[in-house]
Amino acid sequence: MSKNDQILGPSDRPPLVSWVPLSFQHVFAMFGATVLVPLLTGLNPSTALFTAGTGTLLYILITGAKVPAFLGSSFAFIPALIGVSAEFGMPYALGGAFCAGLFYAVVAGIIRIAGTKWLDRALPPVVIGSVIIVIGLNLAPTAMTSAMMNGDQYSLVYFSIALVTLSIAIIASIFFKGFFNTISILTGLAGGYLFTLFMGMVFPAYRLIDFTVVYEADWFGVPHFAIPKFGIVPIITFIIVSLATICEHLGDTLVTSRVVGQDFYKEPGLHRTLLGDGLATSWAALWGGPPNTTYGENIGVMAITKVYSVWVIGGAAVIALLLSFIQKFGSIINTIPDPVMGGISMLLYGLIASSGLRTIVESGVDYKDKRNLTISSVILVIGIGGGILQFNVGQEFTFSLGGVALATVVGIFLNLILPQTVATE
Repeated sequence: MSKNDQILGPSDRPPLVSWVPLSFQHVFAMFGATVLVPLLTGLNPSTALFTAGTGTLLYILITGAKVPAFLGSSFAFIPALIGVSAEFGMPYALGGAFCAGLFYAVVAGIIRIAGTKWLDRALPPVVIGSVIIVIGLNLAPTAMTSAMMNGDQYSLVYFSIALVTLSIAIIASIFFKGFFNTISILTGLAGGYLFTLFMGMVFPAYRLIDFTVVYEADWFGVPHFAIPKFGIVPIITFIIVSLATICEHLGDTLVTSRVVGQDFYKEPGLHRTLLGDGLATSWAALWGGPPNTTYGENIGVMAITKVYSVWVIGGAAVIALLLSFIQKFGSIINTIPDPVMGGISMLLYGLIASSGLRTIVESGVDYKDKRNLTISSVILVIGIGGGILQFNVGQEFTFSLGGVALATVVGIFLNLILPQTVATE
């Protein structure tokens, strides 16, 4: 993306009147996934918000405030958190996550010494573009499930809400001008929320928003913090899983670079982005929160708004931090219905995939070359089809490398072993 297309660059600070709503867009985008991980693993959602906010601020500090990336709870570590906590207890799972973050730092040090020129050979545009497409389309089933499904049943009402939300966001993005164009995601969320409220008043059977949880929540509360413990097996388990999440970091950083129009592999450097991601994970485990990772949802927000300001991301981090203590306000955000989030996600996730297509087109990748065609084909099928490399580690834990991570590894491998010139028909 050309820098001329951007509304706010990474170093630009918006005025306060627009800063707050721009940051809130990112809070809405990350909130559901960030609190879902602790709910699935037995950790505290408020603690997850605390560590997501402070972890993002730590990442911004380490990367020199040059990379607009929000860090939230990582889904990739869910099996390890559940498996290790069941056998050893949650404190040992947190200890493993803490060491996984330090392993990131070790890999970052190796990259710092070896440089990044090898990345140009390992990750040409055909690999980069295909992986970015996979990242976006891998999230597509999540968006459609939220948009259409009420539990296990298809719901036309849900899908109608999602389509209304999507339509409002598209109209705001395409036809609105100035400030209201830059908050198109927030406009879509608000419009979908109000539509759902109105529909619930007219048709009580379709009342999807329940404020009971808001009334019952305390105004203020301190997140539940926990202290990690350390054991050899949990540490090894989490380090193995981190091999997959490091691959995901490579992909997310590629997407962010493509969306913003700057090469973050070179400036501030992949070693700094990886170090920031790793130390944020160690920081989260130190307080009893789930491991962190850069969020595709927030990349999607940047892609549609063209606002890449690190100040905006930092504002979202501060809001997340405050929400971890203001429980009633966090409960209000938690009342956003699934189909509203599904409608917004349909746009956000598609934009990520479209960024991959743009990378391939603008880089002039020649698909008459069977080599390029083969690499893209394999990456897309493995990544979108749900390919998994899986094996047991001990008796209680199964290591799994799948989806985006496996597609990235296989794509890099094929690019390195296939000859540069292949005869075409």
